[in-house]
Amino acid sequence: MTGLFDLTGSLAAVTGASRGIGLGMAVALANAGADIIGVSTALTPGSAVETAVREAGRSFEGLSCDFSDEAAVRALADELAGRGVDILVNNAGTIRRSPAAEHPLEWWDEVLRVDLTSQFVLTQAVARGMLERGRGKIVFTASLLSFQGGITVPGYAAAKSGIAGLTRALSNEWSGRGVTVNAIAPGYIATDNTQALQDDPDRSRSILERIPVGRWGVADDLAGATVFLCSPASDYVTGVVLPVDGGWLGR
Repeated sequence: MTGLFDLTGSLAAVTGASRGIGLGMAVALANAGADIIGVSTALTPGSAVETAVREAGRSFEGLSCDFSDEAAVRALADELAGRGVDILVNNAGTIRRSPAAEHPLEWWDEVLRVDLTSQFVLTQAVARGMLERGRGKIVFTASLLSFQGGITVPGYAAAKSGIAGLTRALSNEWSGRGVTVNAIAPGYIATDNTQALQDDPDRSRSILERIPVGRWGVADDLAGATVFLCSPASDYVTGVVLPVDGGWLGR
């Protein structure tokens, strides 16, 4: 049974890998045996993700990319397309909070560009090699807002709803050719992206009251789902948006 989750010999590219959820995903894959290409806006030698991956006995390479820069994303896509990536984890993202009636259009454009368009550009390029080889695993980071509307984050809600649709669309085209496409929808995870909610006593309390598990999630809570969706154990699982939310959506 252990072999179902063994990623030894696989090369995984993880975006947004420098901290938070991406860091947890990269380390989980390394602990399962994968070598890691970590991508972030800035990765310095000796970063937390590099240290953890090397401590797991796997190789690590760091690449930098500004996901709001179309040219930079295309350059990254070209780079990864030639590397024989077996696993692509699309985790990089951003969020902008402002009531919808006053939400700046430039914020809307930025979030859609980073959280949706760049994800497609990168996935399209990397998947071509996977399709030629007849195997590959693609995982997106979706959100509870792939199912719900949220408050004061219209661009983020639209982008993450788009990720859910993109996951299904790509799965429909590629799963029959050996490439599965899935997404993980994290619940309320204690990261930089949710710091404003954690710091708001009323919002934090209302969030905790709805989570049956009774606590905020941490990045390590996503480790099992990440390894599962990137391993042979999930070869017949595709087109799925898997919530890891402490029971939030079931409430």
